[in-house]
Amino acid sequence: MDCGDKNSEVCCCCGHCGHNRTEDKKSNKPDKKEGAIIFAIAALLAMAGILLQNRLPGYAVFLLFLASWILSGRDVIIKAAKNSLKGNFFDENFLMTIATTGAFIIGEYPEAAAVMLFYNIGEMLQEAAVKKTRHSITKLMDIRPDFARLPDGSKVHPETIQPGTLLTVFPGEKIPLDGIIEKGESFLDTTAMTGESVPRPAYPGVKVFAGFINGSGEITVRTSTIWQQTAAGKMLEIIENSRGKKTKREKLITSFSKIYTPVVTISAVIMAVFFPLISFHLLGFTDQSLNDLFKTWTYRALTFLVISCPCAFVVSVPLGYFGGIGAEAKHGILIKGGEYIDILADAGCVIFDKTGTLTTGVFSVEKIIPEKSFTGNELLEIAAAAERKSKHPLGTAVCAEAEKRGIYIDMGEISGVTEKAGGGVILEYRNKRIIAGSLRFIRENECTVSEPEGQQENFSAVFISVDGKFAGKILLRDQEKDDALQAIQILKKIGIGKTGIITGDTKQAAEKTAERLGIAETAASVLPHEKVEKFTYLAEKMKEETPGKTALFVGDGINDGAVIACADAGIAMGALGSDVAVEAADVVLMNDKLLLVPEAVLLAKKIKRIVSENIAVSISIKLLFLVLGAAGIIGLKLAVFADVGVALIAVLNSIRPLGWKQFFI
Repeated sequence: MDCGDKNSEVCCCCGHCGHNRTEDKKSNKPDKKEGAIIFAIAALLAMAGILLQNRLPGYAVFLLFLASWILSGRDVIIKAAKNSLKGNFFDENFLMTIATTGAFIIGEYPEAAAVMLFYNIGEMLQEAAVKKTRHSITKLMDIRPDFARLPDGSKVHPETIQPGTLLTVFPGEKIPLDGIIEKGESFLDTTAMTGESVPRPAYPGVKVFAGFINGSGEITVRTSTIWQQTAAGKMLEIIENSRGKKTKREKLITSFSKIYTPVVTISAVIMAVFFPLISFHLLGFTDQSLNDLFKTWTYRALTFLVISCPCAFVVSVPLGYFGGIGAEAKHGILIKGGEYIDILADAGCVIFDKTGTLTTGVFSVEKIIPEKSFTGNELLEIAAAAERKSKHPLGTAVCAEAEKRGIYIDMGEISGVTEKAGGGVILEYRNKRIIAGSLRFIRENECTVSEPEGQQENFSAVFISVDGKFAGKILLRDQEKDDALQAIQILKKIGIGKTGIITGDTKQAAEKTAERLGIAETAASVLPHEKVEKFTYLAEKMKEETPGKTALFVGDGINDGAVIACADAGIAMGALGSDVAVEAADVVLMNDKLLLVPEAVLLAKKIKRIVSENIAVSISIKLLFLVLGAAGIIGLKLAVFADVGVALIAVLNSIRPLGWKQFFI
């Protein structure tokens, strides 16, 4: 609960503010073993008081229960005193202290001690539940390497290593920094980083990431980045930052508790002071009866105070989201804050990038269609010369095919290269002006070409012009991922019927992919800077049919940064090591499995339902017990159940997702 300090942040897992957490660290709070011993002594004292209350003098019984109360409630009492000195009178500690003190005043010693004992039991069980929630995340935090081994055998801290440094990694050790293998062969366990259970082969030239575990052989790695910029470092930053972000529900609950607690405290005072007077004057009781009325209503007011502690819903809502973030992380899904759990749960449409997201992104040349004045190999040579330095998947595939056919490219014959992202390349090759790229690109650069035949085929294409004349085209194929169709079908089953594709690929290739996967909307031949506009158009169009729902975008995180950032929730998949993905995305999937998309959405729906259950159960039971307490039907013992018991039920409900296995993978 809030300590009254406006600069203090409320903890997302325990409901207490950072101010209180700092004080706990500075205090002489006993460790778990010592705390258990003190609690056992307090319980024995209370039991002795109950068993001997008819055999011992009154003052001795009082001292037994007082000692039990002080030992079991020492932390609550100290916090109440400290917070009261700061002007914060309306927190859980204050309510517990004032209620039990009042119980001593009216002679209900066993009740006072029992309140603190039961409260301690609830706190211990709650702490165990929170620890379980944290454990799911701390397991992921184990990717942080403890040391980096230099070639001379000495160990240093990974954060001191600069890019370009050679490191030795023995079998069983974690790779400390991202880099390239220089020497040695092995297999790498990438489970913590990618969720993949099958070890990856490792040999010279292979890129590796911090957190991978070396398997069978010694390897030498040349680092490529500092620790803070490694894929593991970025993942840990996401996890840490996600804890401090509040959802709308959490903010609402915090605001509610600040109003609720003073209201119930004032209500208890009115109940203790005015209700006896009203009853006395209305019923005309004697002076002795008035004293009895004050005692009766004071006890009810104290019971009312204990019940009124808003611990259950102040703790369970943030813990529900915190547990959800931990559960998603356990499933290989990193979420930057609880608010994105709500957005995922409310998703009404999902729009995908095509190449590298729905498809493998690995192209192969399927057909070369030259014009009459060129042979197939001549056209391939010209295209390979144009794409020699391109990083685009189509260009890479063209160059690979040329190399496979033994076609030699004289780099000295290439000059004046100009590349336009998402369009194509213009260059001089063997004294001829070459344009290679999309059909629109070569037309924009004064190449007159009629619509080529075969346009309905399911191919991506590189069109080539030589000296302003159309020279032909190279058709390439990109296969859908194995789980793409299943992922789309599952999204529909869980309530997301609206899906779309935005791609720079041809209209025909996009529509063919959409047809096979059952995707209704497509936007093709889209340049990188046009993606945001196209996404906004498609998302608004789909939202009109599903009002109140959110729009998600799923991309590979490299050239989709802008559109990922503008979506209600941007999802970067297989984004290991991508700066753009980690910075722009709200949700980062740790591998390339498309099934993680419906996995994330369904898990979010279940987590949101758990949070709603916590709110509904906590408030309804709280109100019921408040009425019963005010009516004198229940006493302080049951009042403790209303507070600690309901909180515990909500906490246990919140950590249920941690035990869930993956739904679809």
